[in-house]
Amino acid sequence: MILRSVIMVVVGILSSASQALRFELQSGHTKCISEDIKSNSMTVGKYHVVNPNEAHPLPDSLKFAVRVTSPQGNSLHTAEKVETGQFAFTAAEDGDYMACFWAEDHSPQIIMTVDFDWRSGVQAKDWSNVAKKGQVDVMELELKKLYDTVTSIHEEMFYLRER
Repeated sequence: MILRSVIMVVVGILSSASQALRFELQSGHTKCISEDIKSNSMTVGKYHVVNPNEAHPLPDSLKFAVRVTSPQGNSLHTAEKVETGQFAFTAAEDGDYMACFWAEDHSPQIIMTVDFDWRSGVQAKDWSNVAKKGQVDVMELELKKLYDTVTSIHEEMFYLRER
């Protein structure tokens, strides 16, 4: 019974931590999102403009620029005039990594909606690929996920003690 409770809590934590973020970006403005990431953590991110009218192609005016930087200000990913993209890196240092999105100034002003999914640590791992490569059954895969999650929580506790 206790194991089942622990599993439910861990699954709850994982499901809430892996949701995407949706925000509005106004032309001529910048939005930045930061994430506290531990060193040696794998990090992946995906972003795209939500098409306001799915029956038509996305207009050229709904493009933006993005830049991801380390805590020291080093550029890890840069893209300009894009409507979609992705990035991946392994954090070289502890701290707040920042992703900034900005849109060129338009007249009249344009507001675009951007979906952004940023995952690090256990959430960044591609579990579907692990299952295909290892030919593991569903229960074994879930146990591997739980083990990685518990290990990540354990390391996070030590990290928080240091801070």
